[in-house]
Order: sequence, then C-alpha cells, then structure tokens
Amino acid sequence: MSENGRILVIDDELGIREGCRRALKPQGYDVETAATMREGLQKIKDGAFDLALLDVMMPDGRGIELVETIHQKDPETVCVIITGFATVELAVQAIKQGAYDFISKPFTADMLLMTVNQGIEKRRLSLDARRLQEAENKAAELARAKEEMERLDRFKTTFMWTVAHELRSPVGGAMSLLRTLRRGLAGELNEKQNEILGRIENRMDMLMVLINDLLDLAAGKAIEPEQALANVELSPLLRNLAEYFSADIENKKIRFVLDAPEISPLVWATQDGLEKIFRNLISNAIKYTPEGGVVRVNVSVVASGACITVSDTGIGIPEADMTHLWEEFFRASNARKSGILGTGLGLSIVKQFVDSFSGTVDVHSLEGKGTTFTITLPLAESISS
Repeated sequence: MSENGRILVIDDELGIREGCRRALKPQGYDVETAATMREGLQKIKDGAFDLALLDVMMPDGRGIELVETIHQKDPETVCVIITGFATVELAVQAIKQGAYDFISKPFTADMLLMTVNQGIEKRRLSLDARRLQEAENKAAELARAKEEMERLDRFKTTFMWTVAHELRSPVGGAMSLLRTLRRGLAGELNEKQNEILGRIENRMDMLMVLINDLLDLAAGKAIEPEQALANVELSPLLRNLAEYFSADIENKKIRFVLDAPEISPLVWATQDGLEKIFRNLISNAIKYTPEGGVVRVNVSVVASGACITVSDTGIGIPEADMTHLWEEFFRASNARKSGILGTGLGLSIVKQFVDSFSGTVDVHSLEGKGTTFTITLPLAESISS
C-alpha cells in the first residue's frame, strides 16, 4: 500500500513513463505504467487508482477517451491529460470529458509533482465531501425514520386510548348485568347456568384488566402527562397499596413485608403514576409467588435518589426472557405456562412511568428462586434545588 496514493501513467513514450516513475516514487506514490491504451485499460479494470496521467495521443487511440471508463469505476479518480500541444480547445475538451487538468510536454519533475499533488488533494477533498454528504443523507434518513416511528407511536397511543375508552363502558355494563344475573335478581339459576355465567364473568374481568392496562400504557406514553409532576410521599402510598392487596396476600397465604420509613422520602412524580408502577410490581410479585412465599417492599434513600425494591420468592424469570421483559404484551415463558392470566403490559407500564419521572428500573432474577425489581426515583429536593 502506497503512502500517498496510486498513480497510473499511460503514455507510449518510455522516457515519459520512467520519468514520471522516478519523480513520483520518492514522494511516496505507488506508480503503475502502461505503453498502450489496451494495456492501460486492462490495468484500470484490474486495479484501483487515485490519479491517472493519460497521454492525449496514443498509437491505438486517445487517452482522453479513457476518462469516462475510469470514472465509471471510481468517479473520484483524478484524470490529468498529458499533451505535447496544449491549446484552449484541448483544455475545454478535456474538462468536458471529465479531466481535472492537463500538463504539457516537456514538463519538469517539479511541475509534475505540483500537478499530481494538487490532483491528489482534490481527490481527498472530493472523498471527504462525499463521505460528509453520505453521512448527512444517512442522518436525514434516520431523522425521517425516527419522525415516522414517533408519528406511528403517537397514532398507536391515540388508538389504544380511544379503543380502551370506548370498550370500558360496554364491558363495565356487561359485567354489571352478569353480576345481576348471578345474584338471581333476574330469576333463579341452576348450577350449570351459574357455572357458565361465572366463566363469562372471569373472562370479562380479564378483559377489563386489559382495558385498564391499555389506558395506563397510553397514559405513560403521553407526551404531556395528564397531571403535573409534584412532590409525592412514598411511604403512605406504599402502605395504602399494602392494604389494597391485603385480601390477595391472605388468600395466597404469603408473607408481605413493607419496610418504609415513617418520615417518607419525597419524590418528583405523580401520585397516579407511582400507584400504577407499584401496583403492577406488587401485583406481579403476589401472583407469581407460591403459597408460603415472601414479598418484600423496601424504601431507602441513596446518593442517586429514593430507592424502592420489590422482591419476591416466586417463579423468577428465565434468563433468555430478560432482554424482552419491557416489551409490550410480552410474558415470560414460565409465566405463560403457569396458567396465571396476564396481559403482558404491566412491566411496559412500569417502564413508561419510571422513564417519564426520569428514574431507572433494574431487575435481578433467578428462575425458580425469585425476582427483585429496583426502582430509583429523583428526590423532590434535588429537583427543586
């Protein structure tokens, strides 16, 4: 590989070819020569050159005719015409054909070096400009793709929000009617009818969970949150959620431990958003922890903010599923096999709201051993200071 570039000299005069080689090689150029158009054309096909010196008159043609062929292979190869009779007409023709410059015979080594160095610099600048243009085109393409993705995401969010809102009312009405039927207020039911209605009610409950999850997910994706961020106390919020899940905890016969300081940390968030985050995490911990297990929620203050961990001794998450954990509608393989119903939206909702509060969420899990989610949220004091 040459230090400065590869030069091709096509000229029928041996003295010109060797003179160019002797002048250029000491300057770090790799020089190839050809005595005929045919030989030169073969070298052009076989190799790559930064600059070509082409004799205007050859026994088998005109060197200027090779410019198009050279540029078809590499548009940035610089072509310089060598001529023994420089005229304005020739200069115009050479430029029209795509040549960069021409040099008249006889020429000195200094004149040759000056012409070649200028040509190589022109190639370098052209390549830099092309790379810059390609980078700009790529950046523009990525910007367009990003804008389109954001537009589609906004459309999807609006669609989710609209459909979920439209479904909530009729589904709620149907559930109310089902409960009326099951209570016998529309007539006595036999055992088989009651069983069928019970199955329908379970499905409707699951549908309402999905609708609520879609609304929560859409709320987390909203560009402007419905509620302004404010100072929120973590400890009372988590105590209320512990009370909310008390029946589920008792039914599962698991132990629930909440370690939250009396003087609660204040975080910069929304009450509703925090409830969605920890309701999903605590609900999952309870659902996937078998009887006799333990669910722990711990609150502490660390250098990076308020740290909340939700850990369980449940089924854990397979390592192969960890990279997909935050994807919408994704459920871990063992969760699907467990028979426990779920929408696969809970952790997406968690991630959306944590991100909107400028927080972080990490997870550590061992299949069959349990899972710990760690949420870090900025303290209100650090935001206002």
